Amino acid sequence: MIRSLAVVGTGLIGTSVALAAARRGVTVHLLDASASAVRTAELLGAGTARPPEEPVDLAVLAVPPSKVADVLSEQQARGLARSYTDVASVKAGPERDVLARAPRPTHFVGGHPLAGRERSGPLAARPDLFQDRVWVLTPSRLTSKPAFDRALDLIGLCGGVPTVMQSGAHDETVALTSHAPHLMASLVAARLGGRSPVSALLVGQGFRDATRIARGEARLWTDIIETNAAEVAGVLTALQTDLTELLTAVQDLSVRDPRNRARSRRNLTGLLERGIAALEALPAPLTADTAHVDVTITARPGELARLLDTAAGYGAGADTVAAPVAPHGGDGPLVIRFELAAAEAETLAEKLAAAGWDVVHEDDIRDETGPALVGAPG
Repeated sequence: MIRSLAVVGTGLIGTSVALAAARRGVTVHLLDASASAVRTAELLGAGTARPPEEPVDLAVLAVPPSKVADVLSEQQARGLARSYTDVASVKAGPERDVLARAPRPTHFVGGHPLAGRERSGPLAARPDLFQDRVWVLTPSRLTSKPAFDRALDLIGLCGGVPTVMQSGAHDETVALTSHAPHLMASLVAARLGGRSPVSALLVGQGFRDATRIARGEARLWTDIIETNAAEVAGVLTALQTDLTELLTAVQDLSVRDPRNRARSRRNLTGLLERGIAALEALPAPLTADTAHVDVTITARPGELARLLDTAAGYGAGADTVAAPVAPHGGDGPLVIRFELAAAEAETLAEKLAAAGWDVVHEDDIRDETGPALVGAPG
């Protein structure tokens, strides 16, 4: 159990970690090169700016990826903590540097909470930022069990959902799911620069949704992309191929050449459909306590709409329905699955059953869909 914590770096992520831990009764010490940032975090109730008088249980290094090994070495030399973890979004490069330079690499485990906001700095921090969000741990070949266990305890304090990956696999994945999307959002947002003021009036919610993440702090993101440059370059190369195909199709459509029009429409539609299919195949967001409610209905017209209206009255909107709806065969009954927090699922099951619906409630499906703690040090 973690009783004392040090957070090195009081930006959005570091201060959010500190707030979450402080609210669970942990003594938190805040360190930052910026006196303004650490004072702001202290005033928010994230902890104390006084350094600890003895080693804390765990130190969280909330610094850019390129700084992790240096800061770890510095803090281990001063004896800040018994164990250390970080929250950087790139893992392989920092891990190599830690193994090569840190005084005690066995006391360190890499970490990456998949949570954030488009705003930066301590004033953007929230104690619930990590609630039900995946938090990756990337133990190296030297990571000790105490270091790993303390990082797991931290994730529990913050309400995260732990999973374990190798650092290289992590970086390959986030290049596609985080780093390249940030660059794409920035490119699209930058296109708006220099346009007439009237253009701003036509910026709709779609543009804002697609470019929201481009507000991230530029220097931090430069560090992230540089540290994971090889993996990001691979994703961008693949996107370049797709973009070339897309550009050809749109250019053909723009000149209305009947010889290429049908082919170009097929290519464009195919691209859009592949995107839709990939999004629909995504699993429901992982949570620390998820359950499902299955409701069997007849295939009568309007029956599904009636069920959804009833469920919405109990706080379960259409967005909680898992896709696809599964038929039991032919024109027989359909099983509609609602996926939501366990406490809400229990209430929904009770209300729907009382209203006469055929309900099956499974209390906990974490064994089926939750992340596995594989590769943990023994």
